[in-house]
Amino acid sequence: MVQRLPVPADQGTLPDILRAEVERAADYARASRSAATQRAYASDWRIFQAWCEQRGLQSRPATPAIVATFLASEADAGVKTPTITRRLAAIGYHHRQAGFDPPQQQPGAGALKEVVAGIRKAIGTRKERKKPADADALRDMLRTIEGDDLRAMRDRAVLAIGMAAALRRSELVALAVNDVELTTDGLRLLIGHSKTDQTGQGAVIAIPEGRRIRPKALLLSWMAAAGHDEGPLFRRLTRAGALTKDAMSDRAVARLVQRCAGEAGLDPSKFAGHSLRSGFLTEAARQGASIFKMRDVSRHKSVQVLSEYVRDAELFRDHAGDRFL
Repeated sequence: MVQRLPVPADQGTLPDILRAEVERAADYARASRSAATQRAYASDWRIFQAWCEQRGLQSRPATPAIVATFLASEADAGVKTPTITRRLAAIGYHHRQAGFDPPQQQPGAGALKEVVAGIRKAIGTRKERKKPADADALRDMLRTIEGDDLRAMRDRAVLAIGMAAALRRSELVALAVNDVELTTDGLRLLIGHSKTDQTGQGAVIAIPEGRRIRPKALLLSWMAAAGHDEGPLFRRLTRAGALTKDAMSDRAVARLVQRCAGEAGLDPSKFAGHSLRSGFLTEAARQGASIFKMRDVSRHKSVQVLSEYVRDAELFRDHAGDRFL
């Protein structure tokens, strides 16, 4: 369901130019959330609407009490806390898009906040972390991709660049050909918009030539075979393997990671698109890279997440009990 910004009731009489400007404003409002977030919010909203319809309740505008009851029922159904938190954000987002105050800001929202706090305390907030595609895992995954056709060369380059630059899958598929600069030492990638850079200030990431994964060589092989000098870097291919003008989808990246993980003898359910990003950070921490060097690549706003990777890598290094256990 596409949400629109609230407009005057007599919109039908608006001049065409004003109607177009209203629609453009709605486009900008939707652009405030990534495509993945938009899809997740749309799914969450449909679930809430269906729950309300089954009980004869109004989904919009919804009262804090209705939303609190919905979230409690989700918790009882086994939905995890991060998903419940996102459901609440989605409900608020769809209310704002329709010109209503979100339930979180209505009178009586205090009770809703208490329910959310109780859910977090009762079932915890720990996220299920997917396995990282570290250097060894990625090497095994790359070996499963055989042949020199377009699909094989593209898929190898996607895995290698995604891991080497610690990219989110949305960033990976958003890369354009002119975002790539070749250097004698490797590659420089220009990252435009990202989860932590919604205003598009941009960041440049360096990728070394490499000796094991060789991301530069794999990318150059794909670019030479594809032969495109502008537009999306990683293109969608038809079922017959023909090149299209469209960018590869972020969901296709996730499917690629899971497929290669399975073919490499790993449990595909434990891998996802994010495994490429976490794989770089896991391997970098394991090899003794500093948090600040890791941050140069990952572009995390806070070092807290990075410190968790370092801590995991050093759990048994110089352990306090080494000399007496």
